[in-house]
Amino acid sequence: MKLLVSPKDVEEAKAVIRGSADIVDVKNPKEGSLGANFPWVISAIRGLIEEEKGNGVELSAAIGDFDYKPGTASLAALGAASVGADYIKVGLYGVKTKHEAIDLLTGVVKAVKGYDADKKVVAAFYSDYTRIDSVSPFEIAEIGKEVDIDVAMVDTGVKDGRSTLEFLSEEELKTFFSDSKALGLETAIAGSLTFDDIPTIKRINADILGVRGMVCGGNRNDSVRAELVSKLRQAVAE
Repeated sequence: MKLLVSPKDVEEAKAVIRGSADIVDVKNPKEGSLGANFPWVISAIRGLIEEEKGNGVELSAAIGDFDYKPGTASLAALGAASVGADYIKVGLYGVKTKHEAIDLLTGVVKAVKGYDADKKVVAAFYSDYTRIDSVSPFEIAEIGKEVDIDVAMVDTGVKDGRSTLEFLSEEELKTFFSDSKALGLETAIAGSLTFDDIPTIKRINADILGVRGMVCGGNRNDSVRAELVSKLRQAVAE
């Protein structure tokens, strides 16, 4: 299982790299669950990765919790790709139906793959989709057949301390990941998870574990701590 950790700036990115995460996922917590950061921050962290770790660490960038705005999402995705992100994460927050999701993701994929076919598009669904009225993650089988995304992710849309595991059961998550893997997609889980959740996460068998609050000492508005990234890296590897 790859470990993805979300820093908000260069200093936090240094802690993520020191803690031996696999993927440095740049985001801006002030702008939501998958809040987008500035292009110059993404670019600076790309440079940091190359300086400190060479090509061993991958770079991800969140581009926002999107309403149904395919053009805006496509332009943001191209921007993230052009400044060095290997993974481009788009949140389907205000996307209501599978048809809207297909339309938006088609634009994002075209923008990203047209720039560099090796870059990966992450479609982020929300475990608390019923309370934010967004498309269900269980539409992934239909959506994934129509759009050439690379990773299917589930996260929480509202960051109020309630985790993905409170909104979806272990069996529901296994179904989401099984349906995704049947399409040849990588899978990722995030959303206010804790160290106590690690056994459940391992049983669910996602390819990527995404965190921020867990390695900030429990509060995603605090700073990422290298020692907690290292602790999580060890726990995931055991």
